[in-house]
Formats: sequence, C-alpha cells, structure tokens
Amino acid sequence: MKDKLMIIDPHIHMTSRTTDDYEAMAAAGIVAIIEPSFWLGQPRTQVGSFQDYYSSLVGWEPFRASQFGIKHYCTIGLNSKEANNEALAEQVIELLPLYFHKENVVAIGEIGYDDQTPAEDKYFRMQLDLARELNMTVQVHTPHRDKKAGTIKSMEVCLEHGLDPSNVIIDHNNEETVKEVLDRGFIAAFTIYPKTKMGNERMVEVVRKYGSTNIIVDSSADWGVSDPLAVPKTASLMLNKGISREDVIKTCYQNALDAFGKNGKMKEEHWLGNKGIDQRELFNDNSVLRGQEPKIEGDKIV
Repeated sequence: MKDKLMIIDPHIHMTSRTTDDYEAMAAAGIVAIIEPSFWLGQPRTQVGSFQDYYSSLVGWEPFRASQFGIKHYCTIGLNSKEANNEALAEQVIELLPLYFHKENVVAIGEIGYDDQTPAEDKYFRMQLDLARELNMTVQVHTPHRDKKAGTIKSMEVCLEHGLDPSNVIIDHNNEETVKEVLDRGFIAAFTIYPKTKMGNERMVEVVRKYGSTNIIVDSSADWGVSDPLAVPKTASLMLNKGISREDVIKTCYQNALDAFGKNGKMKEEHWLGNKGIDQRELFNDNSVLRGQEPKIEGDKIV
C-alpha cells in the first residue's frame, strides 16, 4: 500500500494465533483489534474453562498484543454452538456480567445462531436482554448454513427485544444478506476468508455497489484456515481497484471505531498516544520473549 493506512480488525481470534501474526499485523498497519469470545474447536465441559478463557481475553491477550504495538479489545458472550449444552449454558450466563464492565470489553458477542436450534434461540434472547439492560453494543454471529433466513431471523429477534439496530453489528454477511441488513439500519460486517464464504475481490464489489456507510471489513482469523492480514489486504485491493481512500478508511478503520467505541472504552487516543513497544514488561511475572532479546521503542507517533 503506497500510503499506509491505520487499520482496525474488529473480529479476530488472537488466542489461536502466533506472535509472528502480531508482528505481521502491526507491520501491515493494524493498530487495534477486537477479539470476540468464541467456540475454541473443542467443546468445553465445565464453566471454569469459560471463566479462564474470558479472563485471558481481559488479561493476558491484551498484554500479548501490547508487546507488538497493537491495542486489544474484546467482546464477551456465550457463543451459539455451545448454547446447545444447556446445563453448561445456564452457568455461563450467570458468569457473563462479571466481565461486561472490564476495561477492554466493548460489546456482547459474538452471539446468535449456528444451527438455529431452540436452545440457541433461548440464550441469544437472554443475552440481548442483558445488552438492552446494560445499553451495550451487540456483535451477532450469523449462521453459515441457511445464511439469509438466519440473518433475517437474527435481526427480527434483536428488534423484538428492543435493540437499536445502529448498535448491533451483524457479522458474516455476503451479497445475499447485505441489502437487507443495511435497509433495516443494522451495521453490516464481512468476514474475509482466503478461499471460501467471502473473498476480498467480492468485498471490493460490495463496497463499490453499496458504498461505505455502515459496512465493516474483518478477518475472523482463528485456528482454522484463515488470514490475519485479510483486512489490510482487502484495503490495499480496494485502493488498487479504484475504491476511494475515504471509503477504504471508513470500511477498514473508522466504522469499526464508531460502532465499537460507543461505550467509551475504545478510543483512538489509545494508539495515537502509544509510547511504543517495551518487551521488558511483564504480566503476572511472564513475558512473551521466551529468552529472546526484548524490543524497546522510544516515544512513538503512529
């Protein structure tokens, strides 16, 4: 990219990624990320494993990101897939309010539907009620199967529970769902995958057709085949394909900041005022170095 942009990836699961990814992301212009709580691949069997995971998202992972110059935020919620273990889900719902007020928690998420079962519907609605009571932003996971019907159902349930559409990010959109989401006043996020579901070439055409208002690009990079550089790569492709710089900034930076910054915890000054990396720092007596030489920067201006 000729003129380096600041990038926010508002949906990436760094718990599953490496320090090499953090270094590459920072080099590509990513200044801040949002890590939604999600399904780890292996079904959890005890509420304590949820508690430790949520604690990592508000503790260790923000520290690890800071060691590579990236500001870390997260969303906390019971994911749709594990909502189907109702005995465990009941305990997790009781646990959630302990985390909503942590300093880097910017929304409830990612919540919604996977197979659109009655149990998923029950716990989605319970978390929407919590969001309304606490006036929190919501990040919605839409199902990868029966996508359009699941997306429409997600929005209708949000409205039924009194949520303001402008405070709800509907994620994992594609060409089939985007118009409906924007027409209803929700924010439409797109997950860019390397080979499937939604690619960056298609994302360029979505922005060309629908513009940049209320549209967000993210990577959803996790433990599967995915790309932690999907957002900067898509930004670069958009510029190369003639999308205006203003629209690229909105879809790959500003819209995410506006959507997730509503509770005042996510602020641009956090990275504009970044004093640089100091890998001599410790978290609970631990560092990321594993015996390597620490990287130390002086006062830094992004």
